[in-house]
Parts: sequence; C-alpha cells; structure tokens
Amino acid sequence: MIVLQPDSRACSISAPSTAEETVVSAASTPLKDRSAAASKEYIPQVLEKGSASVNTKEVDVERSEQVAVSFPEGGFRAWLVVFGVWITQFCSFGYTNAYGVYNDYYVRYYLANHTSAQISWIGSVQLCLVLSIGIVSGRAFDRGYFYHLMIGGSVLLVFCLFMLSITQQGQLYQVFLLQGVGVGIAIGLMYIPGVGIVSQYFSKRRSLALGLCTSGSALGGMFHPIILNRWFHGSLGFHNGVRASAGLNGGLLLIALLIMRTRPFPSKKHDLSAVKSFQVFLKDVPYAITVFGTLSVLAGLYYPIFFLQLNAIKNGISPDLAFYTLAILNGASAFGRVIPNLFVYRFGAFNIVIPCVFVAAILVFCTLKVDNAAGTMVFAILYGFFSGAYASLLPPMINSLSKSDSEIGSRLGVCFTFTGLGGLIGTPIAGVLLGSKFLWWRPIVFAGTCVTVGLICFVTTRIMKSKERGTQRL
Repeated sequence: MIVLQPDSRACSISAPSTAEETVVSAASTPLKDRSAAASKEYIPQVLEKGSASVNTKEVDVERSEQVAVSFPEGGFRAWLVVFGVWITQFCSFGYTNAYGVYNDYYVRYYLANHTSAQISWIGSVQLCLVLSIGIVSGRAFDRGYFYHLMIGGSVLLVFCLFMLSITQQGQLYQVFLLQGVGVGIAIGLMYIPGVGIVSQYFSKRRSLALGLCTSGSALGGMFHPIILNRWFHGSLGFHNGVRASAGLNGGLLLIALLIMRTRPFPSKKHDLSAVKSFQVFLKDVPYAITVFGTLSVLAGLYYPIFFLQLNAIKNGISPDLAFYTLAILNGASAFGRVIPNLFVYRFGAFNIVIPCVFVAAILVFCTLKVDNAAGTMVFAILYGFFSGAYASLLPPMINSLSKSDSEIGSRLGVCFTFTGLGGLIGTPIAGVLLGSKFLWWRPIVFAGTCVTVGLICFVTTRIMKSKERGTQRL
C-alpha cells in the first residue's frame, strides 16, 4: 500500500513485515480475541492519484501494529504440523524422560567408580539446559529462525549421541559433556520453537493441540526406556545400543523437519530485551511467586522419574519387570498431558494445576512405603498421569498471568530459566541424600517437600489473582 511517511512530503511503498509468532503463543489460548474494531485501528494514509494532499488521522503507533490474525484451527496442513512437532517431542523431551535408564546403567555398571550424586549431575544439567535455553531459542524463533533452530538442534542431538557411543567406561567427564551439556543444548534449541509453531495454526483449540504435541514426549519416554534396556542389556550392549538409538532419532527428526511449515505472522518490533524482561516481570508479585513455585516443583518432580527403575531393582523387584516401570510411568503421562487440558478453557489453568500437583506431592511421600512390584506399578501409573498433567499445564498457567498476548513469550522464557535451575539442583541433592548406602527416605522427603512448597506458591497466587480479578475461574 502507498503510505505517507510522517516527517516527509515524499511517499514510499511499504508492506507490513512478517516474522514467526512469539513463543508466547506456545503457551495456550489467547487472553482475549482480537475484535474487528481492533483491526480497524490500523488506518493507512492513502494518497489519491495525482494529488499531493491527503486526509490523515492520528494513529497510535503501538496499536496500529496489532494486525488481526486468523487461525486455521485445523485442516491437513495444521494437523501435519502437529504430527511433526509430536515427532520432535518424541525424540527430544521423550529422550530426556528416558534418562532413568541411563542413570540406572551408569550407577550399577558404566560409571560405578563414581557416586550417585556425581552421576546425577548429568541428568540435572541436561534438564536445566533443556528449559533454560528457551529464553534464547524463543527469541530466535520470534525473529524467524525456526528452521535454523530445529535443524541445528537435530544435528547436535544425533551427533552427541553418536559421540556418547564411543566414550570410555568410567570416564564421567566424557559422558557429562556429551549427554549433560550437548544433548541438553540440542533439545533446548528445539523445545520452544517446536511447540511455538503450533500456536500459528490454532487459537481456540490451542490447549488441545499442544496437549497432543507434548504427549509425544510421554510416549517417547515410554518407548525409549523399553528399547534402550533391551539394547543395553541384550546383544547390542551399551555402545552399539546408543548408536542404534542415535540413528533412530535422526531418521525420525528428518521426517519431522520435512513436514513442519511455519506461517507468516505480524512482526513485533518492540519486544523487551532478555534483561528487561527479568526486571519487569519479577516485579509482578503473583508472577514471581509462581515462578518460584515452578522452580521448587521441578526440584522434586523428577526425582521419582530418574530413580524409579534403580529404586525398583534395589527393592528386589525382578530386573525384567523393573525395566518397564519407567515406560509405564511415561505411558500414563501421555494421558495426563492431554486429558486435563480439555478442561482448562472451562475451569482455568490454576484450578486444574493445583489438584494435580497436590496429588503428585502425596504420591512422592507414598514411595516411602512402596517396596513391591504391585505398589511400584500403581505408583508409576498414578505419578505418570499427574506429573505429566503438570508438565503440560505449566504454559497455560503462565499464560493466565500475562496482561496481553504480546508478553506471554517473554514471561515463559523467564519462567523456564528459573524452572531449569530447579532441575539443575534437584536431582544432585537427591543423589547426595541417597548416598552409597541407598537411604531412600532422605531424597523422598526432600522431593516431596519441594513439590509441596511449589503447591503452596500456586495456591497463594490463585488467591491473590482471584481477589484481583473478582472471579474463581483462574
């Protein structure tokens, strides 16, 4: 369109720029629909042919950039993208959820010359980087680097796994650098862009679409433990098993890259810098309390996931059965990531998250009395469902605290950065408390207390926001 520049009598031809939608929308449903009136606020100043004068109106620059966006809400292309993201979740976060297999193998065989606390740093650093890298990958996604991030993360993941297959037994630093740091960065590069692209296709059905996508990580966490246990303890052995796993993930990620396509979205020229985001959002007291709650929850939430298989074997459960405990937990998590999301739009994210975290906290303490096969299986099913529900409901919960759609991505990035710190410190502390004598009650009490503290933070935020907004639907 032909637009008159503000401080010039000359005219130029310009068009609205486009870029990827911010990670924001990776969160959940928008806070409010864009009305027709909002789109009319974008008022072009059009020159009549052969005339140098025009009728102009004062237009708010900030509001003029809010261009109405339509969402397909389905269709072949949209659901194909969902499937592509599902595959990336299966290969990336799903692989992180299978770390318990590696932890068990490292403690008992491959890194037996090191303590459980030292080995725990591998999984904790990986988990921390997966989440904390989001503040970088999210902003890069906003600027149109979706394919760069996804291709780079995929290549790095496969490379690190192949290199892991040639590490030497007993060399902790080699495993730490490749699996803890390398794999963590690779998955972190793919995580937020992967779920962010879904928000370009869905608005009203976004929670459901994201729930379906993140179920890939749960099913990956079910599939990878079974196949890795078979390979590590079977004819392939550890090194060849890791190579086979790298090849499998590489092939699946290639398929995902071929079927995912981005859509053009209005650019955001006034995004807050990363430092400014921290300064602004952490002054929001309910938000700050919630962020601390997510840090505390993650410090305890992954203890049962990382140590469940080892705990089952040490309790005398047959290894053939114990190998399936992690797969069962992650299989139940797939249902937990989808079913609760169906009720978010009606009841509110906090009203769904709080009961799920409450049950998860109780289940962590219940492991004090779980010492047989039947109890372990029941625990795996229940804990998988409610821990999976929390993982998928975290973005909608943060979204509900945002004042506008334009800041959701930044709030998510800040939140994930601190949440990653919880993952960083949680499992190593649990490993230290466990010790070489395997005193299980100590890490159980620690993990249960962390989850409970997070629960209290969420309840506090809900009470504050309920009074502020005058509604119970939060």
